[in-house]
Amino acid sequence: MLEIDQRRLLGEFVRAHRERIRPPVPGGRRRTPGLRREELATLAGISVTWCAWIEQGRPVQASPEALSRLAEALSLTRAERAYLFELAGRIDSDDPAGLTEQAPVSLVAAVEGLQYPAYGLDRLWNACCWNGAAANLFCGWLDGKHQRNLLRFVFTDEVARSFIPQWQERAGRLLAEFRADFGHTFRDPRVRAFIDALKAESALFTRLWDGQNVQHRMGGLRTFDHPRCGRLRFDQHSFSPTERQDFKLVLLVPRPSERHSASLLKSARSPA
Repeated sequence: MLEIDQRRLLGEFVRAHRERIRPPVPGGRRRTPGLRREELATLAGISVTWCAWIEQGRPVQASPEALSRLAEALSLTRAERAYLFELAGRIDSDDPAGLTEQAPVSLVAAVEGLQYPAYGLDRLWNACCWNGAAANLFCGWLDGKHQRNLLRFVFTDEVARSFIPQWQERAGRLLAEFRADFGHTFRDPRVRAFIDALKAESALFTRLWDGQNVQHRMGGLRTFDHPRCGRLRFDQHSFSPTERQDFKLVLLVPRPSERHSASLLKSARSPA
């Protein structure tokens, strides 16, 4: 059930956009600007009562299908449509941005323009783009052949256990950071299916997930035991592109004492 403030914001938004629309047949005296509720209800295929109640902030349940018809009737832009669904607490299955995990252009450009290891993650924490330095650093994960999931690599791949010092502790922190993201994506059935699949693959994932730990994704020291360059230490920084907040850019800047060794990652050829 939506909170009172959320319902109020939703109602104000719908009413404001209803009043902006020109009537389909202008003429005659009208008390209200834009469309009447009856006209909007007809265009959206919803009842006049439901339309009135949602504008009044009453506790009504709006299905994704009804919201989609409402968005079309109000001629909402992509950003406005996303805002409508967010206020209503629903997932928009017709949103092209929600159906694809292709990296935003700005994210790809940023990753490719950085000299140090950098990669992009989508909402399921699949690596959606990465540069050559990242491919050379994460030679057991970002092999350049296909998208790979960071959580699945950490929890199910034997390479991760030797590559990541204090592997189990780091795995727990990583999952706590993912759960912080889960607070924004838990309505997405793809996210739930992904979690269920990982539970079936990893007993440790199941135990840690059921522990309910939550932690914001923090920067700081990240240490790796690279098979060719030995132990490497980086400072990690994370960012999200403006147009897709559910994606993130992860940058690893080598510590000053490690930059000679880390430079081998840049000069080495990326795996094919």
